[in-house]
Amino acid sequence: MGARVLTAVAGWPVSHSRSPAMHNAAFAALGMDDWLYTRLPLPPDLFAESVPALPASGYRGINVTIPHKEAAFTLAESASDAAAAIGAANTLTFRDDGIAADNTDAHGFLNALDEPLSGRSVLVLGAGGAARAVVWAAREAGAREVLVWNRTYERARLLAADFAVEAVARPRPVEVLVNTTAVGLTGAADDLPLSETGDPELVADLVYGDFDPPVSAWARARGARLTDGREVLVRQGALSFARWTGQDAPVTQMREAVRSCGDASFAPVRFRG
Repeated sequence: MGARVLTAVAGWPVSHSRSPAMHNAAFAALGMDDWLYTRLPLPPDLFAESVPALPASGYRGINVTIPHKEAAFTLAESASDAAAAIGAANTLTFRDDGIAADNTDAHGFLNALDEPLSGRSVLVLGAGGAARAVVWAAREAGAREVLVWNRTYERARLLAADFAVEAVARPRPVEVLVNTTAVGLTGAADDLPLSETGDPELVADLVYGDFDPPVSAWARARGARLTDGREVLVRQGALSFARWTGQDAPVTQMREAVRSCGDASFAPVRFRG
């Protein structure tokens, strides 16, 4: 066998990620035996100097998760329309002409929902990189209104201003609720103002684990349709896979790998890995 073609997820922390199981299952399904997906634990102070050195070590591309998405965007020589509009990247591809940034979070999120947002009210909880992708995606998908709530209102206000949507100090009832906060990794459902969101028809929770994270459990108890973090992970991962390999991703095998990859702890997807 020749030299490995390497891909990875870079973050801090990154040990929770199910992306290696997902992508390696995809490589196996397509007979791509010389491709390998790994984890790259990179603290913030090493990210900017480490990433440009990866191609020399055989890396074709990486996914990027907390807390590096905005830093990843600034490292790139070129960017997709989505990455440029969102101001963050979760996918970097190493090419002869430099680093190309993309954000598969947004379209992966919409693909995972598998139902339209057009004409509906959407409340996004959180104001980090994942929230930026969701807000942009919901706006581009024709949501009637997009609201942003964060425990620190100023962060919500700044994010909302970037996308010409509305920041709220207190939530109000909506049709679609999206959790991009770390509740599930830490904290409990009571840490969020869920009772003020009314009875959303659809809840997307960007946290995954072997058992329902708090927001997912809340949604199921209320009879809302739930898009869980594992499906979001699969759909954004499929788009990253296609960027790096030029092939359609085997979504079924990726989904099976994610759902059979046990991890007793909850992990924040943040659309990435």
